Amino acid sequence: MDDRPRPLAGLRRGLVEFLYFGVKEARACLFVGLFFAAIFLMPRAGLWGVPRYDLLLVVAIAIQLWMVKVRLETWDELKAVCLFHVVGFALEAFKVSGSVQSWSYPDFGYTKIFGVPLFSGFMYAAVGSYIVQAWRLLDLRIRHHPPYWMATTIAILIYVNFFTHHYIGDYRWYLAACALGLYSRTTVVFRPLDRDRRMPLMLGFVLTGFFIWMAENIGTFWGVWRYPNQLGAWSVVHISKWSSWSLLVIMTFTIVASLKHVKAKIHIAEE
Repeated sequence: MDDRPRPLAGLRRGLVEFLYFGVKEARACLFVGLFFAAIFLMPRAGLWGVPRYDLLLVVAIAIQLWMVKVRLETWDELKAVCLFHVVGFALEAFKVSGSVQSWSYPDFGYTKIFGVPLFSGFMYAAVGSYIVQAWRLLDLRIRHHPPYWMATTIAILIYVNFFTHHYIGDYRWYLAACALGLYSRTTVVFRPLDRDRRMPLMLGFVLTGFFIWMAENIGTFWGVWRYPNQLGAWSVVHISKWSSWSLLVIMTFTIVASLKHVKAKIHIAEE
């Protein structure tokens, strides 16, 4: 976090900044990393007679409380993370329902409600936790952010489309086009070391969505949940899920942007 000027130039500066950026990104993924480590290490049969879904819920809660206790997250940020959990669980309950069955959780768990283990909401909360942590570690600032009412409207429509596309058609690409227009001028300013760097915010959404898609492949490979085409033998999650996750990142970002200390670093476009 030391941002004092360094006497670096050329290739050396590029490599050092890239290293610092990587370290800070890894640190921002602390909750994600610990949670996925638990998924990898947890036997499918569970431990001590307790199903793995239930143990993963305990681990997720413990990690979250520990991060608050050691002040890696504030209570205000925890409230936003809990909102992600609720939003994610509602989506999961719909997607695994008998009339939809987009995916399923094949194993038994005492903490499964409507066919969804309660720990699953933390997978959505992990995305919010990453954005919150990255905001602090990389000193993120947003330039030319669209008016909040516009950003909130597109975020709500994105979330609603996850439900309604089963009945009235999938409008994700229309929503993606609207989001592209809305955030076309928006840039994110970040500080990997001692100088500010810029990138289009939409590129950040797409890249984050890609890494979540990669994590989803790992989760399904370990059999934590499965898509219908993976029940017989595992296969790569369809590439279309990348777009879904990128849109979900936009929705998550909008929630994080409503936090008071985050709003102070957002410049709203005047035109």
